[in-house]
Amino acid sequence: MEKLKEAIKKTRKRLIEMHYDSGVGHIGGNLSALHIMMVLFHTVLEAQDTFILSKGHAAGALYATLWSIGRLKDEALLQFHRDDTKLSGHPAPDFLPEIPFSTGSLGHGLSLAAGIALGKTLQKQPGRVFCLLSDGELQEGSTWEALIFLAHRLLAPLTVFIDHNELQGFGTTKEVSGLQLTAEKFRDFGLAAEEIDGHDVYAIASACKRSSSGTKIYLAHTCKGYGISFMENQMEWHYLSMTEEQYMQALKELESL
Repeated sequence: MEKLKEAIKKTRKRLIEMHYDSGVGHIGGNLSALHIMMVLFHTVLEAQDTFILSKGHAAGALYATLWSIGRLKDEALLQFHRDDTKLSGHPAPDFLPEIPFSTGSLGHGLSLAAGIALGKTLQKQPGRVFCLLSDGELQEGSTWEALIFLAHRLLAPLTVFIDHNELQGFGTTKEVSGLQLTAEKFRDFGLAAEEIDGHDVYAIASACKRSSSGTKIYLAHTCKGYGISFMENQMEWHYLSMTEEQYMQALKELESL
């Protein structure tokens, strides 16, 4: 885990560099989701497992994570968000097995994950399914339809992480919809659910070990813009790109973590 923490530090800096070079935003939500993806790809996922990034605007964190395990090279990251790139702002399929679907039309990812889990069950295939959602996606009816389906069907192991940073494009999740997210809401559906610290690598890894059968929901409390003082819990970093001054400050702060 100590080696993983060092890998996260290095990958977070590469993520910031990639976004700065491309001049694009969505940095805050990438930083809130990065720990979960790093734990999954470095310590959990096996060849027969499937990962679905439902919050597709965190594509940068996914690409940086794949870079950290050697699945993407620096030359590829230089094409992030460029014309004719395979590393688009939302993940595009058909060039890496780690990206099975195009996602980012929020609210679709959990249904896709449920379908894969159902397929594994029906075909008696091995492997687990993992899905990472944004908390804003819980305002989408299709997400709750997927939860109803999951509670009704006995499926292959499906672990769902919700990146609960409490901020979305137009304000806090409470301001936008008034929905109070707690583990109890998912238990009301008949699903096993817990709340964890989404930046604690030990808590994330332990949660994955506990999810060996059926569907398990983890409401992961995170911080938008985690690790960079002027981004943390600031809604505007859902959109903004960095100036050179901000970029240098971000690198300095990440180096001191």
